[in-house]
Amino acid sequence: MSARAEFIELYTANIHREGSAALLDYLEHKSDFFTSPASARYHGAYAGGLCDHSVNVYHCLNDYLSRERVQELYGLSYSAESIAVVSLLHDLCKIGCYKSGTRNVKNADGKWESVPTFRFEDPLPYGHGEKSVYIISGFMRLTREEAMAIRWHMGFSGSEDPRTIGQALEQYPLAFALSVADMEATYFLEREEN
Repeated sequence: MSARAEFIELYTANIHREGSAALLDYLEHKSDFFTSPASARYHGAYAGGLCDHSVNVYHCLNDYLSRERVQELYGLSYSAESIAVVSLLHDLCKIGCYKSGTRNVKNADGKWESVPTFRFEDPLPYGHGEKSVYIISGFMRLTREEAMAIRWHMGFSGSEDPRTIGQALEQYPLAFALSVADMEATYFLEREEN
């Protein structure tokens, strides 16, 4: 099954709140979500990488939240809908931001060659997680915990004051769980093989 088909299957099976169908229609027919890379040069830096990354984060978050320790000791339990919302939609901020281009690199023979690449150009510089919350909120309501999870999914790899990040992760455990899943997908499942 393609990542696109899996994304749509996960989305339609789990997300049922008012506005969800309109958001999916936007993703499928009015945005580049399914053809966009996840980054310009690192994880998922290829057409379709954003969708692949979103599906990977979904699986990583489900795996994390299903751990006995997470459930019993930490008491974390979320609905299938909340898990799907935060994981599948956390990076909508990247829609429309990557432009195709080329760059010159030396090949194995030491000769310069032009290779395809992406460059980042944000037409709506509203931040990262907060921009995803903004886009989603134009279609459907998020719970406070979902909004905070998406807003703070970058964890301590963001540029905000670490005290603020720590407070958010402590007050909204889904934010911590999503940041763990995002990092696992990025640095283990999707790391660039050199």
